[in-house]
Amino acid sequence: MTLSSQPYKGTRDYFPEDKRTQNYIFNTWRNVVESFGYEEYGAPILEPIDIYAAKSGQELVNDQTYVFTDRGGRTVAIRPEMTPSISRMVAAKRQELAYPARLYSIANFMRYERPQRGREREFWQLNVDVFGVDEVTADIEIITISDKILKALGGKDGDYIIRINNRKFINFMMSQYLGLDEVQAQQMTKLFDRRNKITEQDFREQALLIFGDTTPSDERFEKITQLVTATTIDELPEELKKSTALEELRTVFEGLTKVGVTAVVFDASLMRGLDYYTGTVFEVFDTHPDNNRSLFGGGRYDGLVGLFGAEPISAVGVAPGNTMIENFLAVRGLIPEQKSLTKVYIVVIDDALGTANTVAAELRTAGINTEVDITSRKIDKKIKTASKKNIEYVLFVGANDTDTFSLKNLLSEQEQKLSVADIVARFA
Repeated sequence: MTLSSQPYKGTRDYFPEDKRTQNYIFNTWRNVVESFGYEEYGAPILEPIDIYAAKSGQELVNDQTYVFTDRGGRTVAIRPEMTPSISRMVAAKRQELAYPARLYSIANFMRYERPQRGREREFWQLNVDVFGVDEVTADIEIITISDKILKALGGKDGDYIIRINNRKFINFMMSQYLGLDEVQAQQMTKLFDRRNKITEQDFREQALLIFGDTTPSDERFEKITQLVTATTIDELPEELKKSTALEELRTVFEGLTKVGVTAVVFDASLMRGLDYYTGTVFEVFDTHPDNNRSLFGGGRYDGLVGLFGAEPISAVGVAPGNTMIENFLAVRGLIPEQKSLTKVYIVVIDDALGTANTVAAELRTAGINTEVDITSRKIDKKIKTASKKNIEYVLFVGANDTDTFSLKNLLSEQEQKLSVADIVARFA
C-alpha cells in the first residue's frame, strides 16, 4: 500500500520557509497586543460540545464542528473557536483575576467547511479579549488593536475598511423598524450576514419570504434598502435614530477618531453571525481587488461567562486568522524575505569534525545558531546545502585550522579569515 503524501483535505503543511512567514505574523501579533498589556494563555484543543451549542450558533455546531465520542462516552469537539474556552476559563477564576483582564492566545482550530481561498479546515488564529469593562472604551481598544496589527504588518489607510455596527441596534432595527417577530428577526439577521455571499436578487427574494410577502414592491424591503445603503449614522431614517444603541455607536466612532483610527465606516447590514454578541460588532475588509473580502472581525459578548455558573462579566474580543492575514500581505507584496534562523553553516574539511564541533559549541554559547554538516560529501555539495537552506554564512573548518577560520558570505561572496572571537563580535 502506498500512502498519500498530501495533508488531510483543508489542512496545510508548513515547511520551514512557510513557518518563517507564519512566525513573522505571529511575532507581529504578539508585539502589538503585548504593547497594550495583554498576557498570553493556553486552552485545551478538546472541549465538551455543550459550550459551543449554548451560544455559538447552530450552523457552527451542526455543520462545521468536528464532534466525536471519547472512550469515556463523552461527546467532545475539536475547538472551532476560542471564545467559549476563554469564557469558561474566566468563569473558573472569576474572583481571582484582576480586571480589566487582558488576555490573548495564538492557537489552531478545526472547522468542517468547504476549503477555499483564505478558508481552511485547520486554521491558526490570534484571539484577543478584554474582560471587565462595561464602557465602550473596551470596544474602542479592541478595534484600535485590530488597526495597529495591520499597520504593524505594513498596511496603510485605504488598504482596508473596518465596518462597525451594534447588536442592540440590530435588534431594534429588526423588531421596531422592520416589524419582525423573534423568529423572523433571527432569520433576517442570518440573511443579512450572508448578504455579500449571494446575489442581490436572491437576497431580495429571501427577504420577502421572511416577511411572508410575495409583492416585489413591499414597503418593508424598501426599508431594508435604506439600511444597507447608509454609510453613516446620520444617513439612517429618523425612525431608527430613536435607538439608544446609536449613542453607543457614536461614542465608538468618536473614540476611534481621537486615537487616530480613520479606516472605519458604519454598516447597518453587518451582523456577525455568532449568537453570543451583545453590543458593538465589527469586521475588517480588504479593499484590494484580488482579495476583496472580510479579513476578520469581533465584538462585545457580555453574557457568555455567565453561562458557566459565574457572575456575568462584560467582554470584548477580536480574532484575526493567519491565512487571511497572509493573503492580505501577499497581494501587496508585504511579506518580507525570511532568512534562516541558522546564522552559520560549518563545512567540515577532511577529518576536522572534532574541531568543528568545538567551534560550533563556542558560537552557540555566544547565542549564534550554528549547524555543522556532519556528512562526508564533497565541499561544493555542502555549500549548496547551505545556500538551499537560505543560510547566509558558511564557516570552513579544516584539520590544520586552529586559531582562525574562513568565513564566507554566500550573498556577497566575500571571505575572511577570522577567529571565533571575531566571528562572535561580527554577529553581536
